[in-house]
Amino acid sequence: MTMQIPGAEIFSSRPIDPDELSRSLPPSLPVHSVTQEQIDELDPLTYEVIRHRLWSVTDEMGEALKRMSGSPIVTDANDFDFAISDEIGQEVQVGLYNTMLVGAVDLAIYWTLRHRATNPGITEGDMFLCNDPWVGGGLHQSDVIVYQPVFYDGKLFGWTSAICHEPDLGGSGLGSFDPSAKDVFSESLPTPPIKVVRDYELQRDVADAWVRRSRVPMLVGLDLRAKIGANTVGRNRLLAVIEQYGADTVKAVMKRMMADAEGRLRGKLESLPDGTWKATGYQDQSHTGDRGIHKITVAMTKTADHLTFDFTGTDPQTGVINCTYAGMRGGVMLALLPILAGDIPWSAGGLMRCFDLVSEEGTINNATFPAAVSRGPIGPAWLTGTLIAECLSQMLDRSVDLGKSVQAACCGTWDTAVIAGLDERPEQSVPFLNIMMEPMSGGYGARPTADGMDTGGLFCIPMGRIPDTEMTEFLYPLLTLWRREEPDSGGPGRQRGGVSASIAVTPYGTSLPMGLVLASAGKAVAQNNGLAGGYPGNTGVEVLARDTGVVEQFAAGRIPGSLDDLGGGREFGACYAESYVAPGEVLYMHWQGGGGYGDPLLRDPAAVAADVREGKVTEHGAETVYGVVLADGDADEIRTSDRRDEMRTERRDRSGGTPADAPVVDLAGARRLDDNLAEVTVGDTRVIACAQCGRLLGDEKNSTSLDLARFEGPSSTAGPQVTSDPAEYVDTPVVFRQLCCPGCWTAVYSGIVPADHPDHALDVARLLPAVAER
Repeated sequence: MTMQIPGAEIFSSRPIDPDELSRSLPPSLPVHSVTQEQIDELDPLTYEVIRHRLWSVTDEMGEALKRMSGSPIVTDANDFDFAISDEIGQEVQVGLYNTMLVGAVDLAIYWTLRHRATNPGITEGDMFLCNDPWVGGGLHQSDVIVYQPVFYDGKLFGWTSAICHEPDLGGSGLGSFDPSAKDVFSESLPTPPIKVVRDYELQRDVADAWVRRSRVPMLVGLDLRAKIGANTVGRNRLLAVIEQYGADTVKAVMKRMMADAEGRLRGKLESLPDGTWKATGYQDQSHTGDRGIHKITVAMTKTADHLTFDFTGTDPQTGVINCTYAGMRGGVMLALLPILAGDIPWSAGGLMRCFDLVSEEGTINNATFPAAVSRGPIGPAWLTGTLIAECLSQMLDRSVDLGKSVQAACCGTWDTAVIAGLDERPEQSVPFLNIMMEPMSGGYGARPTADGMDTGGLFCIPMGRIPDTEMTEFLYPLLTLWRREEPDSGGPGRQRGGVSASIAVTPYGTSLPMGLVLASAGKAVAQNNGLAGGYPGNTGVEVLARDTGVVEQFAAGRIPGSLDDLGGGREFGACYAESYVAPGEVLYMHWQGGGGYGDPLLRDPAAVAADVREGKVTEHGAETVYGVVLADGDADEIRTSDRRDEMRTERRDRSGGTPADAPVVDLAGARRLDDNLAEVTVGDTRVIACAQCGRLLGDEKNSTSLDLARFEGPSSTAGPQVTSDPAEYVDTPVVFRQLCCPGCWTAVYSGIVPADHPDHALDVARLLPAVAER
């Protein structure tokens, strides 16, 4: 007998052909399915009743996990998700929690059917555990999935799954984040699918081996049992539905749910013009000590009722800022679900049939083993989603019916801070580890008709929450000095991006320094871009305040309310760093708000005045970015008009002065492209004009680039939302780039980008072929 030792190449998963996978299964694993005729024969009432029953099953699984888990990541932040899948793993119903995980759950089931069906086998009463991001299930090793086959009448009927982020699964860094990792072997090791439950019984040897790796084994062990319990709830509820309505009927509903979701999304795509839209974004720094910028680029092509996302040209994998194919796919789903499928039931198995992914292996959002990938979901996968959202929004912005789904980038990333040390409070004296969950309150991006939600959450976790401050102080030896919204952090625009928040904490209840790991992005280059001339939201910043005198202020009965109230020195936290926070020192975090929509000089002055009154914008921000001058709390109409004229003159002068004259076209009957651009037919030629003043900017016959005035200057010229100097973090030149109509000086594009950033906004081919009637 020859023992085969599998190479790394088998630990990868891709979407499959359902029929091919079904045919490849061994006879020892019979599966339950139905014919197309049975699907077609469903009556509408039965379909709706069972569809909603399946939806309620995932909700019950979510409640079960939250009640059994002791981890604030689950109980407070809702960083988890669930799915019910058909017999071969296609996702029929997913939860409304971390939607990025939707892009990975089915991959793990496909892999298991391919590689575990014979040895050790897939049988009734099994549950599998996996945290291998190359296999799927999760996006990095901290995402741990427990999933089970559900049998009925001896046949594999479907699968349920429960997945959540674990606080620590080992590796050299706290919370399994090692900012210096060179490969996966410095992180929590990936575990391919293993049976953690056999014949409905937890395998103690597997469970003990699993929790042994963690710095917080009690939490990890409790989460393991919580996920097993949630799956048990899912199986029991699913079997109850089958018993009531019959296996064939329930399976027919499952297949119809996916087909309906696919059909509705294809119908929506069919109603939109064909074209190609492009977006490029960046990760500033890749590991401790790195001062580079690393690119992800995508071209989204819509043809008839299908999308193709082509990531060719993305930079090679490097440092800790990599994600696997599952992360790239999860990033696509992060954007597609709320923007394009917000009014379609999230039967992900059907929705994912509507797009293809094209990507070179070995890149930062399609990394090959053994790349370091612990930053995957909140780095390259998140950025992938932001870029997809930008492309989708450009496509939808010209649609009267679908334009309401357009949205500028939400907070560009998750600012990770992991604190660990010894809790010396009375009756404690135990180690602790805390992942700061406050950055869950990011700012949402603005829409063409509405401001972004202030501290509204994360785009990828619709039901996310932040921890209760008192509970954090109860669980950990930390004292919160403040947690508040920050003015000027929302991206300026005709519609303002949602503001973000900040927090300051100091050790309280320990005499020893606490270890600190920082992992974030968007400190030098904006990741929360605006649309249609809207500005990015604030750049992120973390500060370590040393020798603050905070203990003496406590003794004097004072609680500091700002960094200016603290003495001592300041250390800016790099994007990726390991450090410490000692008693008497303060960690300050200010995460990102949402991008703005439209030129801020077109915002209603009364809305700006209201923002100032409500603490969303400062008076300085109102005057320098929005051009609104206040008098007694209200906008002064005359001075505001003068100030805005002055700012348009500044835009003209800094862009090189008055350009040559160009024709002005009649905008009557013009077709909207976005807030500032319109398509007009002049004779037999389609042209692009400024939607504000009618100036001709380009045409389909003679132009490859729009005729826009260009300005590049220091990132600080974007406004007070720029909280950091790019030179603190990277060596690559970073600029504030603005492209304006040379007729009325309305901003068409505004961004904080590397100096060599491609000007997708100037591409005429991006606009005119996309609006051509098929």
